[in-house]
Amino acid sequence: MNYSIDKDLTFAQAADLMFQKLGDWKVMALASSVNDYVMVRNVSCLFYDRKVYFKTDKNFRKTQQLFQNPNVAMCWSGVQIEGTAENKGLVVDEPGRRFEEGYKKYLWGSYNKYSHEDTEILIEVRPRFVEIWDTSEDNYAYQIFLDFENESVEVKKYDQEP
Repeated sequence: MNYSIDKDLTFAQAADLMFQKLGDWKVMALASSVNDYVMVRNVSCLFYDRKVYFKTDKNFRKTQQLFQNPNVAMCWSGVQIEGTAENKGLVVDEPGRRFEEGYKKYLWGSYNKYSHEDTEILIEVRPRFVEIWDTSEDNYAYQIFLDFENESVEVKKYDQEP
């Protein structure tokens, strides 16, 4: 899928493009840090309400790290998200159980193996800054920067077109 390289791209259009590229779910790399000790691991994510959601066991090292420092970075393909992680409580306690239904639908194997109702918590990542690498139809690279806090977007050419 090619993204617009229009310099007049609005923030809403750019955010729509980002979530369109991510789709309903992806396995993303999650980076977190406490006291300059950085960890990265894959997490199975769902996307809705312009946020990223994943579940984890509240006793895992990564979860303990998120409790101490909620600042995270996530990456899938050409999409890098910098944001803030928040514990939303037990997965089974989410109003409407939207995450649980999506996880069953898209990630059944993981849902079936790793669903421990008493320890699985839902983590919501609220994007602050996003960088998307993409190419034009003519194969020229572009970067799209989204600042969620200021609701601004910047499109930069990386390659020089002839």
